[in-house]
Amino acid sequence: MMLSDKLAVKTTCPYCGVGCGVEATPLADGSVAIAGDKSHPANFGRLCSKGSALGETLGLDGRLLYPQMHGQRCSWDAALDAVAHGFKRIIAEHGPQAVALYVSGQFLTEDYYVANKWMKGYIGTGNIDTNSRLCMASSVAGHKRAFGSDTVPGNYEDLELADLIVLVGSNLAWCHPVIYQRIVAAKALRPEMKIVVIDPRRTSTCDLADLHLPISSGTDTVLWNGLLHSLRSNDRIDFPFLEAHTEGYAAALEMARQTAGSIPIVAQACGLKEQDVAQFFQWFARTERVVSVFSQGVNQSSSGTDKVNAIINCHLVTGRIGKPGMGPFSVTGQPNAMGGREVGGLANQLAAHLEIDNPLHQQIVQRFWGSPVIATAPGLKAVDMFKAVGDGRIKAIWIMATNPVVSLPDADQVRKALEKCELVVVSDCVSHTDTMAHAHIKLPAAAWGEKDGTVTNSERRISRQLRFLPLPGEAQPDWWMIAQVAQRMGFGSGFQYQSATEIFREHAALSGFENDGRRDFDISALDTITEQDFANFLPKQWPMTKAQPQGVARMFGDGQFFTPSKRARLIPITPRLPQYMPDATYPLVLNTGRIRDQWHTMTRTGKSPRLSAHITEPYVELHPDDAKKVGAVEGSLVQVTSRWGKAIARAKVSSDQQQGSVFMPIHWSDQFASCARVDAVVNPVVDPISGEPESKHTPVNVEPYIPAWYGFLLSRRELNVAQRSSYWVRATGKLFWRYELAGEGIPDSWPQWARELLCAQDNGPEWIEYLDPKAGRYRGARLVNGRLESCIFIAPSFHLPPRTWLASLFEKEQLTAQERTSLLAGRPAESKDDAGKIVCACFGVGVNTLRRAIVEQHLLSVEAIGNTLKAGTNCGSCIPELKGLIAQHGQGNN
Repeated sequence: MMLSDKLAVKTTCPYCGVGCGVEATPLADGSVAIAGDKSHPANFGRLCSKGSALGETLGLDGRLLYPQMHGQRCSWDAALDAVAHGFKRIIAEHGPQAVALYVSGQFLTEDYYVANKWMKGYIGTGNIDTNSRLCMASSVAGHKRAFGSDTVPGNYEDLELADLIVLVGSNLAWCHPVIYQRIVAAKALRPEMKIVVIDPRRTSTCDLADLHLPISSGTDTVLWNGLLHSLRSNDRIDFPFLEAHTEGYAAALEMARQTAGSIPIVAQACGLKEQDVAQFFQWFARTERVVSVFSQGVNQSSSGTDKVNAIINCHLVTGRIGKPGMGPFSVTGQPNAMGGREVGGLANQLAAHLEIDNPLHQQIVQRFWGSPVIATAPGLKAVDMFKAVGDGRIKAIWIMATNPVVSLPDADQVRKALEKCELVVVSDCVSHTDTMAHAHIKLPAAAWGEKDGTVTNSERRISRQLRFLPLPGEAQPDWWMIAQVAQRMGFGSGFQYQSATEIFREHAALSGFENDGRRDFDISALDTITEQDFANFLPKQWPMTKAQPQGVARMFGDGQFFTPSKRARLIPITPRLPQYMPDATYPLVLNTGRIRDQWHTMTRTGKSPRLSAHITEPYVELHPDDAKKVGAVEGSLVQVTSRWGKAIARAKVSSDQQQGSVFMPIHWSDQFASCARVDAVVNPVVDPISGEPESKHTPVNVEPYIPAWYGFLLSRRELNVAQRSSYWVRATGKLFWRYELAGEGIPDSWPQWARELLCAQDNGPEWIEYLDPKAGRYRGARLVNGRLESCIFIAPSFHLPPRTWLASLFEKEQLTAQERTSLLAGRPAESKDDAGKIVCACFGVGVNTLRRAIVEQHLLSVEAIGNTLKAGTNCGSCIPELKGLIAQHGQGNN
C-alpha cells in the first residue's frame, strides 16, 4: 500500500438484499480498491461480479452535483425553500392527500425513517411508498397474514444446514450469487442435499438442481395447495404443532383438497409431468430440514400474497419453521428493502412494524414523535400513486433515489402523469434519468461511499454503510434534504438531526417504546449507541433487546407468533389465474427479470465496462418453436407489443425458455436504448392485498422488426446517435463507447453519413474505408496519430463481425500494419487474438479463450478452468456457462 493510500473501510454492498460486507480502500490516484469483507457473516469475503466492480462505478461523470430549478443551477436555500413552499401551498389548498413521496430500497434506514416521520407524523398522510412495493410487498403481506408480523424466520446458515432447498421463482445464481454459492459449497460437502427449482424458465440456477419444475405462469398456488393436500393424505402433518401453535388449518387443508386434490390435477394445471410433481411432494414430505426460498417470481404477481401464504402453509403444517435448516425464506431484491419496512416505508405501515390503521399504534407513534398529526389510513401504493398523479389528485410528488418512468408497469402512463404534475421534485445522484427529465426541481444526493447509515439484509441482519469518499459538489444525504424541508415547513422541533447516529438512536428507541415483547421488531438495545460505537457497529440480526443485545438468529422456534392469539395462521388459498390471459392478438406471456451483471436501471452498473461486456444489448428470449412461428431467428431484432406499450430488442432463441412464454430483462432505459423499457409493455394489474404489480405475466405479441440496415459503432467519444438511427443501444466499454444501430432509411452516402455522425469533417485524422454500394455494406475506421479513434460497420443484415477483437484495439497506442489490414475485416489474422464474447465478467475471460483452453489444454472441469484462467473463481455466476462449454467442446478429450 502506498503511504498516501488510506486504510480499508468496512461497509456494505449497495446492490441486492444479500447484504455483503465490502472493504473499500481509497487510493492515492483517486480510485477505490474493492474487496470482500471476510469477517462479514453474509458473504465471508465473497463478492459477485457487480460487487467486485463497485470501484468502476464511483466516478463523477454523469453526476448531479448542484441543485437546479427549471434547468438552471440554484442554491440549496432556493431549492429547499421552493420545495417547502410548493408542498405547503398545495397542502393548504388541497389537503395533505394531494402530496406524495416515492422513495427507494437504495435509501439507508435513516433516510427512510426521516421521510416516513415527515409524511405520516407531520404532514399527516400515508402517501409515502417505495420501489420495494415492486419486489417485496407480497412477502410483507403474506408474513403479516401468517405470523401477525413481517418477520423472516431464518437466516443464511439454514441454507447450509438444510437437506432440501426449494428455490421458487428465484434465479438465485444471477440475482443473489453469493448465497447461491454458499448453497453450491454446502451441496459439494453433502451431495445428498436435494435442490428443487420451480421456475417457468430453465435458468443458470437449474445447473445445481436435482429437479426442475418448469411451472406454467401463474399456477404456483395450485402446486403448493397440492403439496399441502399430499402432506395431509400421507400423514406427514405435525398435528401437535398445529394444535398448540396455529389456527385456521382445517379450512386451509379443505381448500387444498378441493382445488388440488390429486397429483394428476396438479400436474395438468401446472403444465408439469406427474412423476416430477410426485417426486417433489415425496422429497418435501420425507425431509425434515427444508428451506423454501422465494423471490420475485412469487411476489410479482396479482396473486403474490396468496403464493407466499401457500408456501408458508406447507411449513406450518409440518412444524418446519424457526429451527435450524428449515423454514420459508423470502429473499429481498434490494439492499435495504427490509430496512425500509422496519421504519414504515410502505404506504400501509407505520414505523417500527406498527400498523397504520390501528388506533393504538397510531397513538404510540404520535406520542413518541410528539407530532402534530398522524396518518390514520394507508396511503396510495406505488401504482395507484402514479395514477393519482396522472388524474390530478396528487399535485406534488417528491421522487427520491429511484426511476419510476422505467421501473413501474405501464411506464408510458407514468411518464405522462409526471408531465402533467404541478410540482415534481427529484433527488438523485445521477443528472440524467428518464424520471429526472420531468423534474421541476432537481436535488443532488449523496451516493454509495459518500453517505453514512445502516441497511438490513434478507436475514434481518443490520449492517453499516460507512462513508469513505468526500461529498462531491454540493451533494447531500437524503435525510438531510428532508429534514431541511421539514424545518422550512415549520416542523423544526422534530427534525434537528445532526448525524445519522442521532436518527438511528431515535429509530431504535421507537422500536422498544411500549413494546414489552408484543412486537417483533425491537432494537432498543441500541437506543443509546454512541457515535463511536455506531461507527464500529458489527452486523447483527434483530431483534436486539436489552435482554438479547447480540441479536436473535431465528424467530418462532418457541412456537410463539405475533398474532393476537400468539398462534400462526394457515390461510385457505383459492387459486386464481391472472386477469389477462393470452389470446389471438397477444398469444405469448411476457416474463421480466434481471440479468447477471446489471442492476435496476443501470445508473450505477452501466458505468462499468466489465459489467457491460457479458450482455450488451436488451434481448427477448423465445423458445425455438415460438421463434419459428413469429419469424424470429437468433440475433434478429423483434418488437414486443402489449395492450400498454412496446419494446424492441434482440432475439435470443433457447430451449431453456418455456414454449408460449418470452423473457425480457428490466434494465434498459431511454438513457441506454431507443425502445427497450420493458415496463412500458408490462400490465399495471396489482395484487389486491399487497399492491405489488404483475411483472411476470403480461400477454404480448412478438413480431420481427426489419429495418433497412444494421450496424455497430465503437468510439472513444460519446456520440449522439439517436437522430441517425431508428434503433440504438449504448454500452460502456474499456476506453470506448459501443453503439448497436439499425435504421429504417438509407442515406445517400454512407461515408458522408459516417463522418457527420462521428463529427469528423476535419482533414487531420486518417480514415480507412470500404464501401460496396450494391451490397449496402460500409466499413470505416478513424485513426488519430496511428491510434484507433472509432470504427463503424454497416450491413443490410444483422450478421456483422464480432465486436470483442475490435474493442481490444482501443487499448493499443499504435496499430500494427497487420492490425490495420485486419481492421475492416473485423477479425484478427490469428484467431487466437480474439478472446470472444465475455463469459466471466470478474476476470474478463472470453468464450474463444475458453474454447481453445478446453480443447488444447484439456481443461475438462470448472476447477481446471479456474486454475488456468481464473474464470469462475470469484462470484461463480459464470460456472453454468463454463460447464456448458466443457460439455460442448471437451467431449473428444475424455
